[in-house]
Amino acid sequence: MRLKLELEYTLNCSPKVLFQWLCTPEGLGEWFADNVNVDRDLFTFTWDKTESKARLSALKENRLVRFEWVGMPDEESNYFEFRINVQELTSDLALIITDFTDPEEKEDAIFLWDTQIGDLKRILGV
Repeated sequence: MRLKLELEYTLNCSPKVLFQWLCTPEGLGEWFADNVNVDRDLFTFTWDKTESKARLSALKENRLVRFEWVGMPDEESNYFEFRINVQELTSDLALIITDFTDPEEKEDAIFLWDTQIGDLKRILGV
C-alpha cells in the first residue's frame, strides 16, 4: 500500500505567477523535470533517460493542478497534485503537494520534493 504525502512549502509570490510554473510544460521543465512535452492533456515528463506520462486531470486557475499517471493501476494513489492556498488574514501563499510513495522510500521522496521546490524558489527569486 502506498503512503500519501502532503508537503507544504511557503512561497513569497502571487498565485498567478506560481500557477504558470505548475501547469505549463515550459514552467514544469524548468524545475520539475529535465524536459516536459504536452499533447493536448497528456504530459510527458523526462528525467535523465526515463520517461513518464501523466494526464492533466484537474485544473482550477491559480488554485489547483492534478496529474494522473498513465499506465498505473486505476487506484487512488496514481496522481500527484499542486494546490495553492492563500491565507486570508496574512496573504501568505502555501504550495501544498500531494504525492504517493512506497513507505520505505518516504524520506527519499521528501528529499526529492525539497530539492525540486528549492529549484522552483530559485527560479521565482524567493
